[in-house]
Amino acid sequence: MKNKWIYKIAVVFSLGFITVSCNRDDALLSNPNSRSEDALIPPSLILNHITSNLIKSDEMPFSQAHKTNQYFVSNYSYYWGSNSYSWTDSGNEYDIYLYSVKMEDQAKKLGDQAQISFYTALSKFFKAYSSIWLSQRVGDIPMSEAGNALNLTPKYDSQKDVFKNALNLLSEANTSLGTTITTYPALKNTVADASGDIFGLTYFQWQKVINTYRLRVLISLSKRQSDTPDLNIKGQFAAILNNPTLNPLMESISDNMLYKFNASYNPYPVYTSRSYTYGANIAKTILDITTSTKDPRTFVFATPAPAKYRVGGVPFSSFSAYVGASTNTAQSVLFAGTDTAGNTATDKGDYSYINYKRYFSSQDGSTAEPYVLIGYSEMCFNIAEALNRGWASGDAGDWYTKGINASLSFYKLSNGSSLSIGDRLGGTLGNVTVDTNTFLSNVAYLGNTAEGLKQILTQKYVSLFCNSGFEAFYNWRRTGFPEFQQGGVGIGTPNNMLPYRWTYPQGEITYNSTNYQNAVQSQYGGNDDITKIMWLLK
Repeated sequence: MKNKWIYKIAVVFSLGFITVSCNRDDALLSNPNSRSEDALIPPSLILNHITSNLIKSDEMPFSQAHKTNQYFVSNYSYYWGSNSYSWTDSGNEYDIYLYSVKMEDQAKKLGDQAQISFYTALSKFFKAYSSIWLSQRVGDIPMSEAGNALNLTPKYDSQKDVFKNALNLLSEANTSLGTTITTYPALKNTVADASGDIFGLTYFQWQKVINTYRLRVLISLSKRQSDTPDLNIKGQFAAILNNPTLNPLMESISDNMLYKFNASYNPYPVYTSRSYTYGANIAKTILDITTSTKDPRTFVFATPAPAKYRVGGVPFSSFSAYVGASTNTAQSVLFAGTDTAGNTATDKGDYSYINYKRYFSSQDGSTAEPYVLIGYSEMCFNIAEALNRGWASGDAGDWYTKGINASLSFYKLSNGSSLSIGDRLGGTLGNVTVDTNTFLSNVAYLGNTAEGLKQILTQKYVSLFCNSGFEAFYNWRRTGFPEFQQGGVGIGTPNNMLPYRWTYPQGEITYNSTNYQNAVQSQYGGNDDITKIMWLLK
């Protein structure tokens, strides 16, 4: 989808917003291509910019996020980059926050109350989303003073207050959309902004997205569930879950917030790398889970390891033919096990590769799944986790099973269906018959126990495969499940252990230095270090 945003703003450090013009003397002619400060800029144009840029390039399928999530491993840095976790400064979502402020300002100039409520609600959602996005990476951030053009050095809010304020914004956004739908019932299942919203969601679907995201935010606070009575984490979660009339949630994968690809403006990210498929192996972390449980998603994600089916005589349809590469392993060692000439006849790679037939064969992404930003399957697992923890009453096992089935459905996997299996370059090896019954029996819920919780977290991890940004890493960081590979030289940190955060964006360090230094001192003893533990995780 083409970005229709035609007006420009400058993002100035620490969420400041100014209009930039070219001042060469005191008598400038009016620019016929610009709007006056008081003119109405259609909120639809602003929403198009926000939705088109909400997902960062390092969050797309098979990007840096999904190496971090240990879904795939690069064995060739020239084309696929490093696997190292030696991060430096974080990116940011300041742009999203700034445009959200402007969208809300412009919406207030509209005469249509339904539109005003819609854009205002979405502004609140995006401000919450962008604030949580950065806070999860670094800790305390500017929020309450953010977006003020007259304050270019806003104070930092504590991470606790960031989450508290974000949850309030999300609650207000839900209420606003709910009131709009009640007042104008004909709008409920109407696409709210067909030209500006690339996700193409109805009013009601946006309300469900917002509440589903609220559950994600609340479950991310599980380590603080008992020592933050003012946040009322468990109570908020239960209130949302127990009142679907006021707090509607996603009902199926048809409500997923999807980023869809096309050949013209946003081709599938790895299509242009299709000649270099030998450079990327599926990770041991994900394949150890799926092969041990006979999960048919194994055949969706990966190709069989050439050393198994070409040399070892293992059938391509056997789960034992699928071998993941460890993130712990040095890249040079991984590379030695590949066929760099691209000759499949002599390809003796020890590890499975990304499924070429699915992920490399279509520029428009038509053979692959769309990217899920916020989805139904994850929501089911979040609810199952909360019920396992005793946050509300309900059947955790039922929600756990719903989450698995939703993920299988997303990949169009049904018992008895047939899947075509290919080699590293997309040549057809044959077909396998999908057996979901055996898989579901192997992962049957073990009850509201520690083992049951581990199952929920593990299956949520599989369902997030190459979707939802760094969410899989955040879940591991919070819970320790599934167990990520670490301790080997491939991790790339001084102690070969995984970090817990990024350092602050360089703009904050440079332009808001006093507040930045105070925040680092109060949280991390003055050391902006990737191994430090933020409030969210203590």
